[in-house]
Amino acid sequence: MNAAYQRLKTRHARIATLGEASAMLGWDASAMMPQGGGAARGDQLALLAGMMHELAIAPEVAEDLAAAEAKGEWEEANLALMRHGHIRATALDTALVEAVSLANSRCEKIWREARKSADFALVRPALEEVVRLQRQTAQALAAALNLSPYDALMDGFQRGVTAAEVEPIFATYEGFLAEALPRALEIQARRGPAIPLQGPFPVATQKAMAQAMSARMGLEYSHARLDESTHPFCGGTPSDVRITTRYHEGDVAQALLGVLHETGHALYERGLPEAYRRQPVGEAAGMAAHESQSLIIEMQACRGDAFLGFLGRELQAAYGGDAAAYDGANLAKLWRHVRPGFIRVDADEITYPAHVILRFRLERALISGDLAVADLPQAWGEGLQQLLGITPPDDAQGCLQDIHWHDGAFGYFPSYTLGAMAAAQLMGAARAATPGLDAALAQGDASPLLGWLRVNLHAQGSRLGFQDLLRSATGKALDPADFTAHLTRRYLTD
Repeated sequence: MNAAYQRLKTRHARIATLGEASAMLGWDASAMMPQGGGAARGDQLALLAGMMHELAIAPEVAEDLAAAEAKGEWEEANLALMRHGHIRATALDTALVEAVSLANSRCEKIWREARKSADFALVRPALEEVVRLQRQTAQALAAALNLSPYDALMDGFQRGVTAAEVEPIFATYEGFLAEALPRALEIQARRGPAIPLQGPFPVATQKAMAQAMSARMGLEYSHARLDESTHPFCGGTPSDVRITTRYHEGDVAQALLGVLHETGHALYERGLPEAYRRQPVGEAAGMAAHESQSLIIEMQACRGDAFLGFLGRELQAAYGGDAAAYDGANLAKLWRHVRPGFIRVDADEITYPAHVILRFRLERALISGDLAVADLPQAWGEGLQQLLGITPPDDAQGCLQDIHWHDGAFGYFPSYTLGAMAAAQLMGAARAATPGLDAALAQGDASPLLGWLRVNLHAQGSRLGFQDLLRSATGKALDPADFTAHLTRRYLTD
């Protein structure tokens, strides 16, 4: 590598280190910070965002990019990602970047109160400001990247995937859903009701169980923490991963399955190539790739028949009660129950994509200006009625349920369903390459699955784009048929 490329690597390491500080402050704001610290924290995060942006757009960066030379596949990919990131950064001025950060931080704090009181009017002015700034950002990025405004926002979450690719995938799934949902409900009714798990489930025991199960998946708590927050998430840094969940003494599943989901994210971060830490090529391959890793752990592995048998025995030993209720087949009935519902994070595998399709359509309309923020609650209700035949009774169960838009994350939602589809495809490839995978899961051993993911996904960083990553791991680009085949086997077969 020449001197110009080495200088770029040093600069990107500094930017990434500031990003790590920002990530830890963001985690603290959601998990630990007292409510009164919100305004100051917003200032801190905005300043860090501005500092990172100024480092990225300094004149010497353009000079070094023009002169930089890199040899080898990884270094060439790193340089290409630096150039792409520079285009994105120089499209935006620092004042806009800081204004976006401040508006997001302010809106997110108001959203928490609005959701508690189911009062969209409370957060509407702040959300209007967030959307205004997101439109401004999208327009600037679109011109620089030669993309549509919404595609330019998507590019920030999953590079190389556009709305034109997502639209037919989602339209096809909507057709599948129309036939699959009534059939799944019919089969489910024939199988009869599940035996409910009888609580209470002490929070202290739930915490210990959740941490034990995430450790069984391979998460090392010498490099991780488990805490509580309103909205479960995975944050922190690859060497200091922070996952959160929320507990309810009457429900053992919500916290446990939430932790297993976030553990998938955490394992991905922990497995990224250390040799390229704090370099663009050493980061995750995008949010659809990230969601594939959370869902391959939670949905494909931990809600699969093999692991549920093991997990049921562990739960029965911890909480006591009727052993039949903790039988793996009964847990499958409980935790793979299909039912149209209002809340995305509580949705089953079949109906979950409908929630994503709704948000994809609404956020595109918000960014294009075809939908005003004031009309969001009504549009939400109408869209959910069209997709699932239900209408939310209030905004807390409607457009206020997610943090994403209130925190400025537009273009993120498609990643959830693309990730679910990729997870099914990857699990099929992992099973084919690792014949003893399910037998190991039946003993609570996720190491064969994790070992395959470490090599084929995690260690690849962002050297490959989403589709090429799937081609490398599975032999083909994203194939939504693998997902519908998985759903058919799990839900539509007597």
